[in-house]
Amino acid sequence: MNNTLQQLYRSSLSLLTDLYQLTMAYGYWKEGIAEREAVFHLYFRKSPFKGGYTVAAGLAHAVEYLQQLQFTDEDLAYLGSLQGSQGEPLFEQAFLDYLRDLRFTCDVDAIPEGTVVFPSEPLIRVRGPLLQAQLVETPLLTIVNFQTLIATKAARIKDAAKGDTVIEFGMRRAQGIDGSLAATRAAYVGGIDATSNLLAGKLFDIPVRGTHAHSWVQAFESEEQAFEAYGQAFPHDSVFLVDTYNTLEGVRHAIEVAKKLEPTGFKLNGIRLDSGDLTYLSIEARKLLDEAGMGYTNIVASNDLDESIVNSLKQQGARINVWGIGTQLVTAYDQPALGGVYKLAAFKQENGEWSYSLKLSEQLEKTSNPGIQQVRRYYDEQGFIADMIYNEAVPLPEKVLIVNPLDSTRRKSVPEDTLYKDLLIPVLNKGKLVTELPDLKTIRKHREEELSKLHESIRRLLNPHSYPAGLEGSFHQFKTDLVLAIREKGEAAMQERLMQQKQSD
Repeated sequence: MNNTLQQLYRSSLSLLTDLYQLTMAYGYWKEGIAEREAVFHLYFRKSPFKGGYTVAAGLAHAVEYLQQLQFTDEDLAYLGSLQGSQGEPLFEQAFLDYLRDLRFTCDVDAIPEGTVVFPSEPLIRVRGPLLQAQLVETPLLTIVNFQTLIATKAARIKDAAKGDTVIEFGMRRAQGIDGSLAATRAAYVGGIDATSNLLAGKLFDIPVRGTHAHSWVQAFESEEQAFEAYGQAFPHDSVFLVDTYNTLEGVRHAIEVAKKLEPTGFKLNGIRLDSGDLTYLSIEARKLLDEAGMGYTNIVASNDLDESIVNSLKQQGARINVWGIGTQLVTAYDQPALGGVYKLAAFKQENGEWSYSLKLSEQLEKTSNPGIQQVRRYYDEQGFIADMIYNEAVPLPEKVLIVNPLDSTRRKSVPEDTLYKDLLIPVLNKGKLVTELPDLKTIRKHREEELSKLHESIRRLLNPHSYPAGLEGSFHQFKTDLVLAIREKGEAAMQERLMQQKQSD
């Protein structure tokens, strides 16, 4: 695994978190429960872009962060300088000394990058000392949420392109330096074929591609001179940007220059359209290129494209075969955040027994799942059938029933002999890596295989079919009983307060 975070950030990343993670850690330490075993799950509530699936990404960076977790003297000096509202130190020195010796020793199980996943399924499960498992919430979310979001966007764009080459052009519009690098990595996981981002190419071994800007053409007295100079510099790798002045005239100039340079071994790799009616212009450009015997020349299109526009252009008969996708991809323009969460689901009591917990909400989708969760995927020769979230600590019944957590009337029975695999696999054991993480090319191949096993109705861009994913039947009942017990306890406490208030009145 490449230590890309370490290459980018020479300083410690232990303070890449919210203040309340440290205040909670301090509280756990003061209470004497910092080392008590707990289980947290990272998951999301809705698939992004109103789509039917999500592509998991960001695990390698998350694991790298966890393995490097260590508070430096500089970190501790900063924490020691923080003051409360009364001017006193926020953290006592003994706690800072505890942090100095802290190393991440939790068990981490995760769904591999490139896997298609669905709402409520834990992408990462962290099990270990409560303080440590709590402390890593924010960094895990910031890494996994963003990369999963961008990988999903890229997969949708690649799907819309129907096998055409897709190049990521988004660095100049990305949300800062880290946003551009993480976005490029995630986009590659999701299926893009190359990037214009050189640093990402270097760090992640992603193929790099590029053309030239309008300023190149403007720097010469004529468009023809600009193309000829560029062609001479790059005789086998030229893509001419043809819309600086008049697009179709630009195409004709590109052809003229290509023919002029052909005796030197020059071959025009492509032309790029960056504005205007891309369907009309690409059709006309293709005619001109083919008439000139240049059927090998690609037509590249850019200009704020996304999966919907690409899909529309394909339906209109556009002759584009290479797509440059920028802003809409790296910023996830139509949904800028995944909304993943990280929730406590199990906590070991002083007597060694597990206590299962959940976060209750008036909104059903925001009520978390209790237990030590695993995701089981059922499949056959045609592809994926259904996903089931279950509690590993409880034996499964012989007959499998999957219940939709948002609508208990939607249920799916799974025959006993159905093939399956459990998606969460061990990654860290007591903080030590136990699974070799794959390289990006392997992850990309895995993502491609995963999507090929997903029915096309679930992959479609608009109004996708809902994939059967939910809770194992007895687990769903346990959760329901726990919710009712918590509510009854709350109502009883409220009634008691009302009685006490009446008596005092």
